[in-house]
Amino acid sequence: MLNRTRTIQRAALISLLGNALLASSKIIVGFLAGSLAVLGDGIDSSTDVVISIVALAAAAIIAKPSDREHPYGHARAETTATTLLSFVIFFAGAQLFLSSIHNLSEGTARGLPGAAALWVTAASIAGKLFLAWTQFSLGRKTSSTMLIANGKNMRNDVIMSAAVLGGLGLAHALQEPLVDIILAMAVSLWVMKSALGVFREANDEIMDGKADTGLYRAVFDAVKSVSGAGNAHRVRVRKLASLYDIDLDIEVDGRSSVSTAHKIAQAVETAIKDRIDNVYDIVVHVEPKGEGQHDEQYGLTEGCLEGEDQ
Repeated sequence: MLNRTRTIQRAALISLLGNALLASSKIIVGFLAGSLAVLGDGIDSSTDVVISIVALAAAAIIAKPSDREHPYGHARAETTATTLLSFVIFFAGAQLFLSSIHNLSEGTARGLPGAAALWVTAASIAGKLFLAWTQFSLGRKTSSTMLIANGKNMRNDVIMSAAVLGGLGLAHALQEPLVDIILAMAVSLWVMKSALGVFREANDEIMDGKADTGLYRAVFDAVKSVSGAGNAHRVRVRKLASLYDIDLDIEVDGRSSVSTAHKIAQAVETAIKDRIDNVYDIVVHVEPKGEGQHDEQYGLTEGCLEGEDQ
């Protein structure tokens, strides 16, 4: 867990320093070159600096151990930060969309930036590509939804800048300024769609939704591998950032001693951990064989995965 936290902090620090450099460069060059497009791009990169600060703060929070007020730990701080990132990404897309609508209604278009503005924009695209790669790479390594969401934000910045530059070039070639505005509107819609996808994934985790059938099959297979354990039911798997919290009921011979039933439950825990990485906690409830049916409409049985009635 400590290594994961340090990796997240390193990724957030790379993002913070990289975006701070890009933002200051674009704002200065955009102001000196008189390019509102580059200046606006620099302001957008400034929001990425804020995102990186949020990521650093979240990494510090999730590193805290469990306490009386947070018995499940602080891992959900990462999910909260991911949700915040989705709003920032959506705001950036909405801002570009509204700006495009305004330019369209006013009949104005962005002018081609000067040489310095073009160079800093090209450098920005290269820099954002590197930052997106680091966020995606380290995000997958740590299973961090927050870093992956930030990677998507960086990717959106690359696509947005490249599309705007391409639109400006096409508008210049065709002598049609509306091309730039229409392309900017299309990009803004794509960015907002991406933000909604990030929000939906984070919300599924907050709601403990989107059951991964692969995880549940691993639990059922683990129970089958333990002698004396059977009828795994009321299985629930919840995600805490990159960790999994697992609850399940099993049946054992009703004539078994408490000590024997406890050993079987421990063997089930070990078998599950052998099949599933990053397990935070497992709770195995033991019931006498033949008495494991309940009226509660929650938790999964193996039949649920096969389309059968619970």
